[in-house]
Amino acid sequence: MQLKDILDICRANEVEHFEYTVVNGDINTTVTGIASDSRKVTDGGIFVCIVGSVSDGHKYIEQVKDKAAVIVVQKGSQYNTEKIPAAVIECDNTRLALALMSAAFYGNPDKKLFTIGITGTKGKTTTTYMIKNVLCACGIKTGLIGTIETVIGDEAVPSCNTTPESIQIHKTFRKMVDEGCKAVVMEVSSQGLKLDRTAGIVFDIGVFTNLEPDHIGPNEHASFEEYLECKAKLFKQCKTGIVNADDKHTADILRDSVCSVEKYGISEDSDIKASDIKLFHERGKIGLTYKCSGLVNMDVELSLPGMFSVYNSLCAIAVTRHFNVDNAIVENVLKDVKVKGRIELVPVSDKFTLMIDYAHNAMSLESILKTLKEYNPHRLVCLFGCGGNRSKERRFEMGEVSGRLADLTIITSDNPRFEEPLAIMEDIKTGINRTTGKHIDIADRKEAIKYAIENGEPGDIIVLAGKGHEDYQEIKGVKYPMDERVLISEVLKELKEKNVR
Repeated sequence: MQLKDILDICRANEVEHFEYTVVNGDINTTVTGIASDSRKVTDGGIFVCIVGSVSDGHKYIEQVKDKAAVIVVQKGSQYNTEKIPAAVIECDNTRLALALMSAAFYGNPDKKLFTIGITGTKGKTTTTYMIKNVLCACGIKTGLIGTIETVIGDEAVPSCNTTPESIQIHKTFRKMVDEGCKAVVMEVSSQGLKLDRTAGIVFDIGVFTNLEPDHIGPNEHASFEEYLECKAKLFKQCKTGIVNADDKHTADILRDSVCSVEKYGISEDSDIKASDIKLFHERGKIGLTYKCSGLVNMDVELSLPGMFSVYNSLCAIAVTRHFNVDNAIVENVLKDVKVKGRIELVPVSDKFTLMIDYAHNAMSLESILKTLKEYNPHRLVCLFGCGGNRSKERRFEMGEVSGRLADLTIITSDNPRFEEPLAIMEDIKTGINRTTGKHIDIADRKEAIKYAIENGEPGDIIVLAGKGHEDYQEIKGVKYPMDERVLISEVLKELKEKNVR
């Protein structure tokens, strides 16, 4: 593909385009690939210099100047083009250039898919799986990009970022198109929007779940206002916005939107509304039912707890409505939907309920524990640890939350990284000691899980928090295999053998 053709396609983008200057060389040159990582530049490829929080791509020009056919630089950066044989393109924003040029290089695959982008503080992951599962059950092959993994057909690749770099997005879209996908549902993070990873994509549907203070600090967002503004960008680049009618920030998210809007929620002005919500908790089983009315009318049953599950499923119903899906299929899929590490029920006993959840900060832990308390369990048992080389304040806060809301806290290890697990556990205890909550300390996570299962009482709800979908434990810079599902299976086997003896 010629550089000139790529630039012409970028200039024609209906959402955004970037101004550029040809500083050196000829744009009538053929290119073989595109990369922002100097180690991945192909012979005759494009190297786009990105100024990141850790490294500056311009520092690697010398390493690729004899290999790349084109180098894209940011205006104001210090570089010398005199000894660069490649064509040099200068622009104001190389991240934007990377997104638009990647889309063009891969043949604008986003235009060949029905694209669904979901943003919000919570609910993105679960909602993407609900949508994907419904569409696939209806015969609409759908890809997924999100926090846990990228899924194309039977292939699933673990994710590094919630929203990948723009090159990876369009490369993945291209593969989805080539493998027969008709739609894609993806999580669109505030960082992804801030860093132009989805720039230039016109989403067929953009979704807003909710907004709470999060991701504010160094290398993330300077303020809550910036965090909100980044989320709101999605609704300047989608055709239809499907939003939570009941979130207090929805009006601000939509203030400068250019899309048509549909709302879901429990309030009267919702286009798709949940009512008659009923919780159920049977031993080993937990969930809820509700009536959905408005643009879609059906009875919904979920094997998931809490109001956030009502909102997530309403959102999935609102999105899949645009595909004219069969309501009976939607009902069946939602009844059995499971997401790895997100309120994931693991059957271990008919006496009590055990689940795995990714809650790894005070806000998410408080949310799940408050939700589970609504089911009036005999005891609410919370097992968790905290990551090493992270804020001690997070440990104090999580300890205080669990001590206040759980009947018993089992303090254990998470990813200690370069800290000592016992020292991290002491910090958690500092938070718990601000409350009257009971706790027991078991550093070995498998032994902690074994204690929870062996001592489970009829009507208990036990939540293993913090690891979620993760299948490793990081110790001293090394990631060791550790999947809580495997640990649970091993514990059950050991307990069975013990009882046989």
